[in-house]
Amino acid sequence: MSRMCGINMGGWLSQIDAIQEKDPDKFPGIDKHMETFIGVGDFANVKKWGFDHVRLPVDSYLFFTEEDAPLENRLANIDRAVEYAKQSGLKLILDLHECPGHDFSEAAKNPVQKLFSGDDTYIKKTEKIWACLAERYARSSHVLFETLNEPVAPAAEIWNNVKDRLCAEIRRRAPQSTIITGSNLWNSPGTFDSLSPFDDDNIIYSVHFYQPLLFTHQNAPWIDDPEMKTARPYPGDYGPGLVRNHGLPISAGVWDRERLVKEFTPVNTFRKKYNAKIICNEFGVYTPVELQSQIRWYNDLLSILMEMDIGFSYWNYKNLDFGIISIGEKLHENLPQYNNSGRINQPVLEVLKKYL
Repeated sequence: MSRMCGINMGGWLSQIDAIQEKDPDKFPGIDKHMETFIGVGDFANVKKWGFDHVRLPVDSYLFFTEEDAPLENRLANIDRAVEYAKQSGLKLILDLHECPGHDFSEAAKNPVQKLFSGDDTYIKKTEKIWACLAERYARSSHVLFETLNEPVAPAAEIWNNVKDRLCAEIRRRAPQSTIITGSNLWNSPGTFDSLSPFDDDNIIYSVHFYQPLLFTHQNAPWIDDPEMKTARPYPGDYGPGLVRNHGLPISAGVWDRERLVKEFTPVNTFRKKYNAKIICNEFGVYTPVELQSQIRWYNDLLSILMEMDIGFSYWNYKNLDFGIISIGEKLHENLPQYNNSGRINQPVLEVLKKYL
């Protein structure tokens, strides 16, 4: 399989609460949102722009009961996404964004998620969900299965064990499908040196990248750290950085293209050692950040990914503060990059298209 280049459709079948928070007065309810937020025309846009896939984040609690029984009326929305992708000539990465006992967004506050607590219950529940999804879409050759978004296990060997179990469950149900799985601690590049490869020839490894957070998430309202409230250019020297996520120091020092290469060195080493296919299937900059600094960061990152033969999925297609399209987001309604009839962030879209 050649290097994949696509875009996430987060906020459609995942993180719906975040969409509701942006414009609660106009939120139509969960089921109506699933029916209307994204349509076949959006998949056609992705294809027209030149991308080859959509990554579809899915939160399991929206589609399965607490007893892990499938909710057929909700699964019909995933069915539609699979069909829309096929009609548009796109691959679709079915990403389990949240699963029983694991929420990547809560992991910064809760050091041990239930999935990794040693209680086999939550692993079995997640295996059951994957058994359902993999069987349902195994015959759709354009669908790829991503084990779990941004795992946060207290030790690498714990995630390696869970990852192997999820991969094995998917493979049992979908013998021919491509599986995607990532590194520990939010799919960080620095944890690739402790990632064990799964013994399978049809697998892709995922990495996420939002560093330096002091640049990419500056003034993002959902992060309370006072260091995040300072406007910072890229490239730049961010001094001591900040301490976040279980006491880990991040974003410190000088950040430029050379630094980004260094950050991705463990990923590239893993790629060469195991002849592995890699995709950076989340990255982005909070939309209100100064635009020219954004463009410099995107150019540096995307050129490195191309040189290392690493694919990408941009975060995000629509809304969630990173969208190529922004509709109904009051915080961003006056940003100049959206001042067009389609509310399309053309500067960021054009830089992405350069590296397809």
